[in-house]
Amino acid sequence: MPFAGLGLHLVVALFFAVHAMRSGQNMYWLIILFSFPLLGSIVYFLVVYLPDSRLERGARKAVARAARALDPGRELRDARAALDETPTAQNQMRLAAALLEAGQAEEAVREYRACLKGPFASDPEIRFGAARALLAAGQPHAAVVHLQAIRAGDADWRAERVSLLLAEALGGTGRTQEARTEYESAVHRFGSFESKAEYLIWALACGERELAARLAQEVQRASDRWNRHTRELNRPLLARLDAAYALSRGKA
Repeated sequence: MPFAGLGLHLVVALFFAVHAMRSGQNMYWLIILFSFPLLGSIVYFLVVYLPDSRLERGARKAVARAARALDPGRELRDARAALDETPTAQNQMRLAAALLEAGQAEEAVREYRACLKGPFASDPEIRFGAARALLAAGQPHAAVVHLQAIRAGDADWRAERVSLLLAEALGGTGRTQEARTEYESAVHRFGSFESKAEYLIWALACGERELAARLAQEVQRASDRWNRHTRELNRPLLARLDAAYALSRGKA
């Protein structure tokens, strides 16, 4: 039995070692993992693996939503105050993001454009935020430019989110076939609930009934297996799906 326990510890350590190598962690993690299989695995899980996981990101989003519900304007107020006190590029990015979350897309576009001047002109995080703001402000052509630039600079940077936002932007410019191809690529490559749901929203908006029916079945099968926590984490996307269904029924 002790050998079985030791074997399990080594298997877990090997799993985290593979994760460390694939995610570009420092090589000292390999020494820690194999020198102290149990303790090293626990430390790696808490310090590296959990913060990088979807569960952790989902939890952070849930906490952020709760904070916004209690005081919707706090982040925007804090961001403006921070920029007034310390006018750095980081604080300007924070203000741009806060403006976008507050629904002030046109002002967010102006802030993002200011951020893209100088040494941060090619920063993918800023370009992505600018693309979101431009799309929200009804400027999909400009959003496409930023998203394609991100992909050209680093095809792996937030690949799924870039693909889905690019598909949405292409659809907004009337490039329907390109949008369809981008959505199909995202679904094929990532196969996530988000990619299928976003594709379904697009199909409903375009009146693609057969495609929408097929995607609706896949989305329903996935969501039927969710627990309450997962459903809560995906609540904003589910709300958008409900709105898309309602709009589609109104057009019928």
